[in-house]
Amino acid sequence: MPWFMAQLEKGHFEMVNPYTHQITCLPAQPDGIHTIVFWSKNFGPFLDGAYGRRLTQMGYHLFFNFTINSPHAILEPGVPPLTARLEQLHRLAHSFGPAAVQWRLDPICYFEVATGQSQDNLAHFEVIAEHAAKAGVTLCITSFVDLYSKVRRRAAGSDLRWIDPPMPEKIERIERLAHHLGILGIQLHLCCEKELLAALPKESKVRGAACIPNHRLAELYGPDISLARDTGQRAAAGCGCRISKDIGNYRLHPCHHNCLFCYANPQADHLS
Repeated sequence: MPWFMAQLEKGHFEMVNPYTHQITCLPAQPDGIHTIVFWSKNFGPFLDGAYGRRLTQMGYHLFFNFTINSPHAILEPGVPPLTARLEQLHRLAHSFGPAAVQWRLDPICYFEVATGQSQDNLAHFEVIAEHAAKAGVTLCITSFVDLYSKVRRRAAGSDLRWIDPPMPEKIERIERLAHHLGILGIQLHLCCEKELLAALPKESKVRGAACIPNHRLAELYGPDISLARDTGQRAAAGCGCRISKDIGNYRLHPCHHNCLFCYANPQADHLS
């Protein structure tokens, strides 16, 4: 966040293309930015530093993707305790409105550890869902883990073995999650799960996800925003994200959560 605030003071963000290393500048004045979307598994530093209050006072609109999964020492060794993350969820919803918060239960993982017994990372799903509902959050986004080669290599150095469940089992799990969430007034959307979405029963209320939901941002903060799809994302896999500019940079700001299933952070590969 200190780096982020410094870029705002300069009046632009310098974005580095991860492939060509070409630097482009993105203007950062409030009148040129519709919404700033923050993604994290730990909003503690953001909240404790009062960055949100400062940004809204400066005239920026804010939106949050908050990933909260069940704690698991092998899958997500660097995230704060679940109680701390649930407290952060309530603080975000209270400070910025629940409509500005999306809960990402992502990804769903099936695996075996040394005992050979099949497990998943949904042990605290109902607890998290109840807290999200109490906070006023109405949307949950989920997907099953994508077993990229780097994800498989990382697991090979641990006591964990990934399991890719068959489609009928995925359908049954998603329908159960959706039913429970529906009782709480929360919709379930699937992120980049085109085949699974097509295989769900016709009467299913599960929909495709847009983690960058410009339609929703337009309802929150005004219609002056593009509703075009982001062609740079995984559209073929079912990504519904709308056009945006990603200013994140893992090499400048490596993530220290060290999640076993991470496909994006090069730091995770160095530590595997």
